[in-house]
Amino acid sequence: MDGEQELFYPHVAAFVEDRLIYLYTRRLGQQFIWCPEWYRHAEALSRLDSIWRAWEHLRLDPATGMSVWWRDHADPHMMALLDPDGAFAACRNNQHTDYPIPPLPVQEPPSGLFFDQRQPNIRGI
Repeated sequence: MDGEQELFYPHVAAFVEDRLIYLYTRRLGQQFIWCPEWYRHAEALSRLDSIWRAWEHLRLDPATGMSVWWRDHADPHMMALLDPDGAFAACRNNQHTDYPIPPLPVQEPPSGLFFDQRQPNIRGI
């Protein structure tokens, strides 16, 4: 790993189980909702993976790394997840429940409105 710092945790689950659950101790119920099967919620998995990756990077900054991590990463994502209307809204009493609300509705945009960003811009714009 030339130039890259080795990860402290091997994956997001290890980070959640060893560190995050001890950093966020909250009374669960009406104000805060958590699901012990967080990995079964796509939003939670994505947000927690983001929190973990930011922690892995910012832990190496001895000056403001952890402050930046809390302010810019951990708190915004965790408040969204723990919100009673968040990803765990249907989970209660330490039990997982599949989220009963369907994904956001979308309509296909008009043809030609977007182009494949992975391709070189052939129009020169």
